[in-house]
Amino acid sequence: MTEKLREMELPHGSLRFPAFFPDGTRGVVRCVGAEDLEDCRVPGLVMNTYHLNSKPGPGTLKAAGGLNRFIGWNRPILTDSGGFQVFSLIGENPKYGEIRPDGIVFKPDGGEKTVLTPEKCISTQFACGSDIMMCLDYCTAPDAAPEVNRISVDTTVRWAKRCKKEFETQLSARKTKGAKPKLFAIIQGAGDLALRAECAAGLKEIGFEGYGFGGWPLGPDGKLLYDLLAYTAELMPDDGVKYAMGVGRPEEIVACRKMGYTLFDCVIPTREARHNRLFVFNPECRSLEELDLSDPKFYSHYYPEDDRHWRDTRPVSEHCDCICCRRYSRAYLRHLFSIGEPLALRLATAHNLRFYTKLMELLSARES
Repeated sequence: MTEKLREMELPHGSLRFPAFFPDGTRGVVRCVGAEDLEDCRVPGLVMNTYHLNSKPGPGTLKAAGGLNRFIGWNRPILTDSGGFQVFSLIGENPKYGEIRPDGIVFKPDGGEKTVLTPEKCISTQFACGSDIMMCLDYCTAPDAAPEVNRISVDTTVRWAKRCKKEFETQLSARKTKGAKPKLFAIIQGAGDLALRAECAAGLKEIGFEGYGFGGWPLGPDGKLLYDLLAYTAELMPDDGVKYAMGVGRPEEIVACRKMGYTLFDCVIPTREARHNRLFVFNPECRSLEELDLSDPKFYSHYYPEDDRHWRDTRPVSEHCDCICCRRYSRAYLRHLFSIGEPLALRLATAHNLRFYTKLMELLSARES
């Protein structure tokens, strides 16, 4: 793994790599508050401008002084362009809108028409006060025809150029002091290596401080597309952020880290916590320093609702320092789940998030 970047200065603090950002789509990481996220050592969050534009709306965010103040979070926030959600909805029903050379016209069933352009995408993210902004890109479906992927790459590069121009205009107008927000582009091309290379070359010529893997990281069988991810990572500059968008199982993160990826995000840790599925490092290891991360069995799943835990006074994991493991027993967590107490979801979510941040710490320590 070749890598130069270890840290990035952002308006809301320094971000060390590798880093995992949990999903805070609508301005909240479900079941936990900002104080829980800080306790879990979460370095930053990913949020969705499409949903934030709907609720609470740009007016509310502006009145609050930006997204960070609105949600009580003092660390970095990455916002996406909102394009992926629009593309997904149009893919489900073409009547919802169309993709044009200059942007996307979107009109959900019964809703008002919205025009999403590269310029609007960037201005909206500035209004949010984002630390990391994503360019508007053309994301295709996994089964898209070659000619559609061709258009996707051409459009992605063209829109990225417009995003960069608007980004620089906004920076100049705002005269930001201190660390400035960063703009990332997304490499498209589906499974066509030539298109991937062409897209990456076009984006690098424009110049960005980070590049994301665009498209679907999973194949039809649900398994990670390792070869395609590795190839795309090689196309990204080593002195910028390499963002494995949507990659999230622990073993997948370990594999992608070896490819050179520095930033990860997904819904897995929070979603699994809400479904009675917690991550624990291999309990047979006396210390995490002995853990072999190349072994798929470096972690396992713990199910707190299992009846066998009803008198178990141990924490969920001896290797964890989250609030759940510091203060509560397996028996108590099982009790909370059994009575439908919301506290169970908070504790389970905190535990899974700490597992992920601890994994990042382990990866970083072994590279020092």
